[in-house]
This record gives sequence, structure tokens and C-alpha cells, in this order.
Amino acid sequence: MTFSGFEFRLILRVLVMFLTLILMAFLASNGYYLYTAVMVPVVFYEVADLIRFQRKAQDEVEQFVESVHYRDFSRHFDERRAPNELKPLRKGFNQINTTFKSISRERETQYYYLQKILELVDTGIISFDQETGEVAWINESFKKLMGIPYLKTITSLQKREEKLYDDIIDIKPGDSKVVSFTRERQIYKVLVSASVLRSDDRLYKLLAFQNVSEALDDNESKAWSKLLNVMTHEIMNSVAPISSLADTLKNRLQSINQANPTPNDDLEDLELGVDTIKKRSQGLLKFTESYRNLNKITKLDLERILVCDLFENLNTLMQPTLEKKFIELDIILRDLSIAIEVDLNLIEQVLINLLTNAIEAVKDVDEPQITLSAEIQPNSKTVIKIADNGIGMPPEIIEKIFIPFFSTRKTGSGIGLSLCKQIMMLHKGNIQVQSVEGKGSVFILSF
Repeated sequence: MTFSGFEFRLILRVLVMFLTLILMAFLASNGYYLYTAVMVPVVFYEVADLIRFQRKAQDEVEQFVESVHYRDFSRHFDERRAPNELKPLRKGFNQINTTFKSISRERETQYYYLQKILELVDTGIISFDQETGEVAWINESFKKLMGIPYLKTITSLQKREEKLYDDIIDIKPGDSKVVSFTRERQIYKVLVSASVLRSDDRLYKLLAFQNVSEALDDNESKAWSKLLNVMTHEIMNSVAPISSLADTLKNRLQSINQANPTPNDDLEDLELGVDTIKKRSQGLLKFTESYRNLNKITKLDLERILVCDLFENLNTLMQPTLEKKFIELDIILRDLSIAIEVDLNLIEQVLINLLTNAIEAVKDVDEPQITLSAEIQPNSKTVIKIADNGIGMPPEIIEKIFIPFFSTRKTGSGIGLSLCKQIMMLHKGNIQVQSVEGKGSVFILSF
């Protein structure tokens, strides 16, 4: 046992003092007062020695307690220079310090690794005191997601995104919720999960923000794809017989008119009605067939192309239309070596669709201008932007423009932007829009 030597010396001193007192009592009871008087200083010495011995041990314990209190586990108690009776005590203190030091080192290592792991994950994490709102910790992913370098209190988030703040405050521990917020005129959808933890009698709320915009877009695209498959199949199966029957009826009416040359207003009205049914049926079949194109693209013919070559081809292709409508096209490309690995035909179709929409957006503004640019972002993504100074779009329109069948133009089919989105998703990329009503729009393609 670590303190067996210390205990033995303490017991030995007490035992010697006990025997000395017995001897004094024996001498005094037998009348040896001179010897008894001689024994009194001996007893005082033994008492003083016991007190000194105990005080030394107490001082050692106090020093050890102080080192524990201040977590100074680097402190070493010198065993070699210690009195024999304190060597076992100091040895025990050193062993305890060594154990605490090892535990502390392991905890620091685990905390360091945990911090590094949390900094590397794509999920934004923030914890704050539920009572004061003071932020205890945030990782880099949260800062990038929210576009903030620092956050002192969670209430500071209210000034930036009041709706997001209200949503995350209302989330109960153990629950998850998909919330939306706007940053730099882009809409982000995040899955927020909440939990609580207690530390030093303080309750902290821990929130995890996972960007699910791309996942939701992918699921939404697949859902629309399934819907379009069913819809086009059912519409074409129902309309095709109507178109065929209308064609048959029209031929029979024409045969009747040829057999009976006498004008008949009823037959003419009937023939006109059948002809209208045929035209509308064929129009509906053609309209439905156009939506089947959304599901026909399944495989990409990838090749590495320079963005400058892509822009040059687009400029050559669109220049006659732009000159005819007096629209200026600016091309900004600071790095001519920027390249992307894409299906050239499909990406050209995306850019043509977006440029066509931009032309439509600026046709009624003074000094119409369209800007085509490309750059490599810090996250190594290549971004192509198509910006215009047109009429822009309100927020309620921005949320719907990529939905199939939706169009803001009377003559639009609603297929263009849906097709653009599907092509970008096939390229493992993304398409986003920023728009301010009355100022213009920017479509962003991320590869």
C-alpha cells in the first residue's frame, strides 16, 4: 500500500508515546518522582515530534490539494530529499499527478481531434447558452453557410435572418426541421437538428445545419420525372384515339359532301367542329411529346472543353439576334485556361435557353445589356453566370421557375428551365438564380 510506510511511522510514534506515558505513571505510582520528572521533557519532545510530523504531512497534503485545485499536474514532489517518513506520501502524490496528467492529455487530444473533425464536416454546427444566448462554439461550415465570420450571441442572427432565428428557437431538442433562408439573393434549404447538453450547471442548445438544397432538388426532379412519365403516357393514350377518330369523321364528312353537292350548313358546321377537335388533339399530342424530352436525357457524352471556346461559339450563334434587337452582350473571362468536363451539346442548349430568356427579359428596358462570365471559386468549383439588367422577378416567381409546366410568358411551354435544371443535375452540378424585381437577374451554373 502506498501510505503503509507513513502509517507505520505514525503508529510507531503514538505507540512510543503511549509506552512513555505508561512508564511515567508506573514511576509516579511507585514514588520514583525524580525519574518521573526526568520523563516529562521526554513526553513533551515526543508530543512536539508528533505534531511536527503531522504538520509536515499536512503541508504536503495542502500543496497537493492546491496543485489539484489549479490543475497543475506538472508539479513534482521531490522524493529523494524528503524525510524518510514523507517519502511514501510524496511518492503517492507523484503517482496521482502522473495519472491525472495522462487523463488530461488524453482529454485534450480527444478534444483536439473532435474539433478537427467538426471543422472538416460539411454540416454547420453551433451551440449556445439557452439562458443568455451566448454562443459557445461554431464551426467553419456554419460560418460559410451563413456567410458570417463571427457570432457572439444567437440573437445576433435575428438581425440577419429573423425567420430563420424564429424557426431554430422553436425547434425542440430531438426534433428536425427543414427551413429556408436567403443569402446573397439565393435561397438555401437546410435541415436543422437540435439537441441539448449540460456543462458546469449550464444548459446549452446544440444545432446542426445540413444543406439539403441539392438533395431536395434531386428528389424533386425525380418526382417530376415520374409524374411526367405517367402524365404523358395517360394523355397520349387518351388523346391519340380522339385525334384518329376526328380524322376518320372528317374524311367521312368530306365523302358525304362530295356525294351530295348541295350546300348543307349543318354538315359544314359539323365538319368545322371535327376539324377543330383534330387540331386541338394534335396540338395536345405535340405539347405532351415536348415534355417527354425531359426524361429522354439519361447519358452524357463528356469531353473537356475550354470555356472561352464555348463562349465564342455562343457569341457567334446569338450575335444576329442580339444585333437585331440592339442588345449588348459582354463576355468577361479573365482566365482563358478555365475548362469544364461536360456534354457540349447539352450545355450549349442550357446556355442558349438562358440567353434567350435574358433577351426576352431586357427587350423593353433602356440600354439592354447581357453579361456572360466565368470564374473558378475558392472551393474549386467553376461557375458560369448569365446576368441581365431586365425586369427581374419577384420572390414568389423565383421559387417556381424551375417547376415543369410553369411559365411567366403566354407563349412559353415551361419546359426550358426545367430542362436546364435536369441537364445541370446530370452533370453533378447546380443551377441557381438571383433576381431583384426591376433591376435584373443572374443565373448561376456551378460545375
